[in-house]
Amino acid sequence: MDKIEHTVLRNLVHNEAYMRQVFPFIKAEYFGEAAERAVFESIRSFITDYNACPTQEALEIALQRSNLKEENYRQAAEVITGLTAEPARPEWLLNETERWCKDRAIYNAILKSIEIIDGRDKNLSADALPSLLQDALGVAFDNSVGHDYLQDFANRYDFYHRVESRMAFDLEMFNKITNGGLPNKTLNVALAGTGVGKSLFMCHVAAASLSMGRNVLYITMEMAEERIAERIDANLMNLPMDQLHDLPRTMYDNRIQRIKDKTEGRLIIKEYPTASAHSNHFKALLNELELKQKFHPDIIMIDYLNICASSRFKNAQAANSYMYIKAIAEELRGLAVEYDVPILTATQTTRGGYANTDVELTDTSESFGLPATADLMFALISTEELEALNQLLVKQLKNRYNDPTMNRKFVVGIDRARMKLYDVEARAQRDLIDSGQNDAEDYGIVNKKLTRDFSSIKI
Repeated sequence: MDKIEHTVLRNLVHNEAYMRQVFPFIKAEYFGEAAERAVFESIRSFITDYNACPTQEALEIALQRSNLKEENYRQAAEVITGLTAEPARPEWLLNETERWCKDRAIYNAILKSIEIIDGRDKNLSADALPSLLQDALGVAFDNSVGHDYLQDFANRYDFYHRVESRMAFDLEMFNKITNGGLPNKTLNVALAGTGVGKSLFMCHVAAASLSMGRNVLYITMEMAEERIAERIDANLMNLPMDQLHDLPRTMYDNRIQRIKDKTEGRLIIKEYPTASAHSNHFKALLNELELKQKFHPDIIMIDYLNICASSRFKNAQAANSYMYIKAIAEELRGLAVEYDVPILTATQTTRGGYANTDVELTDTSESFGLPATADLMFALISTEELEALNQLLVKQLKNRYNDPTMNRKFVVGIDRARMKLYDVEARAQRDLIDSGQNDAEDYGIVNKKLTRDFSSIKI
């Protein structure tokens, strides 16, 4: 009975269409026997050098130059002799090859995992196990070679008119700058100094998303789960936090029941020790929630990025702060793409940025690689004057969803006792310098004036 390995090798030699489709995805490690692996290495070398299928004669010559042991040499020669052309259904051939690649990748990942567990692999830790198995399970043939600008215009037109799924805010200005909310597969970052309101902002968005019937996963590494829930209680019950503790049990139960009756969403809060959890822990949590509670989040909040760990570096000392924080940002964005959700997180300003009333991207602490990776980044700024007005200034720093020069700065109302944000009156936005708030309106006024002036000129 012919082995699938021999079928693969045979068609790499005699079937050029098949070779060009599958060659990028096949690895030498998928071949269990040394002889088959040696033949594949010869095939790979020929294809790489000449961009064509090798002949059996070319493989025999390459085999003669190899340093194989006598037994392996004899077996490899038999394999090459057996590589005669045999027709096969293209669809069946591709499907079977893809299945074989995935099976071999999983098998190799399990063997590698055993080496790690036994301590025989000195480079990888046990934290790499989920990633190894996930990569193996993700093996698949991707036959797309890119977007043909002239041929794929119809697909492009459909893309322009496709309604993109977005996580809307309950704050008008945030919906305006994001074109209706946060798209899936994105990393969004709030930049603020200590005590300005990063956690308050994230708790408010979590509470608002829950009220709109969304599923929310809130991961905290700064405060206890109960403290986050306490802030969300204050927001949803519209009570100052200090009054929550005086609320009778029956009244508290009734308010929670009213919240349940108003939403179909769920909110899960998960606490990890500071700087101990990374993207692989979050993947494991998501898989557990899906398996045990049938819970799939519509948005993930991570409080906050700088106190996450990296799955690629064993500790922060293994890389400088630029590389370490950039790695965390890339891993979290990869998590957003893999699970098709937006991720909202936060980061600290530098010491200089803390006292700065006009925060810039350069005020991002530890790593400029973070804003390079984020899709949306905005600063939350508080001053004594703003505190007196119960307002928080928001400044766009980077925006892939809209023009960041429009509505560059705006204010939102803040109720710190109730952990809430709210829209302010439109006139509160008008006094902001260089905000881009009224550019379009002013242009319209000027354009109308020019039209009126020119219309009076007779030629």
